[in-house]
Amino acid sequence: MSLRSTGLVLALVLTLVLGLGCGGGGGGGGSAAGKSSAKEPQTAREKQLQEAKASGEVDANGQSSWGKWRYTGERDSCYFAAGRKCFKTEAAACQAMRCKAGEKCKSSGAGPATVTCSK
Repeated sequence: MSLRSTGLVLALVLTLVLGLGCGGGGGGGGSAAGKSSAKEPQTAREKQLQEAKASGEVDANGQSSWGKWRYTGERDSCYFAAGRKCFKTEAAACQAMRCKAGEKCKSSGAGPATVTCSK
């Protein structure tokens, strides 16, 4: 036997011995600790889905629930947004904001622009 094949045989024997000694099957207590229960997720995708269901991001059948927040109003031509409502013109959005005396209606951003009241 060459030195290389002796080393491989020795490595194989050590692997088998250490594998059996560390929960590979013989004793009684170590074999059940290595197995996971049926309720635990087996893959990362299953774990993410389980966490999303727990936090309410998806419903029971695994579909995303998009009904939590939406723009209302003229959504087909939503150029300015005041709160959750869409408007075609900045003037209409500013009128809906009803800025107090001394405040000016301003729009910032795009797609849709956000309308706010500021001094």
